[in-house]
Amino acid sequence: MDTEEIGSDICVVGAGPAGLVLALLLLKSGVRVAVVERARAHQREFRGEILQPGALALLDRLGVLAGARARGAHEHTSFRLVERDRVLLDIDYRALPAPHNHLLSIPQAHVLDELLLHCEKYEGFRYLDGRRASALLRAEDRADGPVVGVRADGPSGAVEVRAHCVVAADGRFSKVRRLAGIEAGRSDMFDLDVLWFKLTKPASHGEGKGDGEGDGARGPVRDVRVFRAGGSPVLVYDSWPDRIQVGWTLPHKGYQQVAAQGLEHIKEELARAVPPYADLIREQIRSPRDLSLLDVFSGRAERWAVDGLVLIGDAAHTHSPIGAQGINLAVQDAVLLHPLLVRSLRAGDAGAAFLSAFEEQRAADIEQVMRLQRLQSKAMLSQGAFATRVRPKLARLLKHTPVYRKVLDRIAYGNPAVRIAEECFVHQAEERRSP
Repeated sequence: MDTEEIGSDICVVGAGPAGLVLALLLLKSGVRVAVVERARAHQREFRGEILQPGALALLDRLGVLAGARARGAHEHTSFRLVERDRVLLDIDYRALPAPHNHLLSIPQAHVLDELLLHCEKYEGFRYLDGRRASALLRAEDRADGPVVGVRADGPSGAVEVRAHCVVAADGRFSKVRRLAGIEAGRSDMFDLDVLWFKLTKPASHGEGKGDGEGDGARGPVRDVRVFRAGGSPVLVYDSWPDRIQVGWTLPHKGYQQVAAQGLEHIKEELARAVPPYADLIREQIRSPRDLSLLDVFSGRAERWAVDGLVLIGDAAHTHSPIGAQGINLAVQDAVLLHPLLVRSLRAGDAGAAFLSAFEEQRAADIEQVMRLQRLQSKAMLSQGAFATRVRPKLARLLKHTPVYRKVLDRIAYGNPAVRIAEECFVHQAEERRSP
């Protein structure tokens, strides 16, 4: 089969939140964009479903939030750390200004499908799904030459995309990053794994304490909860439409010891950890295949740019699922990289020195998120009288101080100064293709 050759301004590898938000921003700016994605029709399983207010506001400004929500989503008003019947920490998002004063649990495919729908309105967009990046194209075929494109292969056929700049948005195990010879900078500072699974919630199943109370047109009140039990916290939240997402944190490689005692032992440990869902766990977990183990680590790539290539999202910096920051950071990365790439095109400069301005601009934000996640991890894992008796009292006092709002804002928004560079948009760019 012949290799298809395509020319574009920017080639984005990876059609996750970072890749597609960046593609849409560039298309709105009159830039031709080709997106290479290994999966087809978002068939893979996504674990990250929680959107923080910062991401909600940016997606809303971009015009895709309403359509994504219409596909199905649940609002969550608070984050609670619970031990038995005692609430150790209660972060209420309703203290934030409307309309984005909540967390949103939404299947990631709903967001990606809506982003893709908007991208496909533009003549300058090429979507190359079902193709896996296999090589970087280099200037003059020199191994150390500037990156000038990507080769990708798959059932849909081989393709070579040549572009002014390649953007690696292909996740924490980025193939493009490896092809570029960039070290991932992995850190096991969290020293834990997460066992993920979903339960189907019967219509008669209660929402738990505080849930189920009406909130006008916005439906029942829901929260994201972390149940502390024996040093192994369990994250629980409602997942659209009638599922319950559960994540059990375990010491790194500790699942092997638990699994060695059999599936029934795992189920009973989970049932004790999250009593409101004990019956569902016993009924619905029937095989180890119902469970998925996620290796939790953080990391920051040794550099985010080489000549002709820049890393974004998890390819550049990987985080723990603690605090639900993944999609928030991915969307903000795209928003910040967008004007830099527009300037890069205008200047005809895709050198590492030019593109590294993205890392320089973003580095402090990423370090702050990592510090906050370390603190959140300690809060969830800490034991003893201070954690269970004293800390809840301090937390209630803290809620009435400016410090509480500052922490809430940081968790909810990340860097509040991040804004979409709408001055880069070209109104004539939105030319629909002929039917």
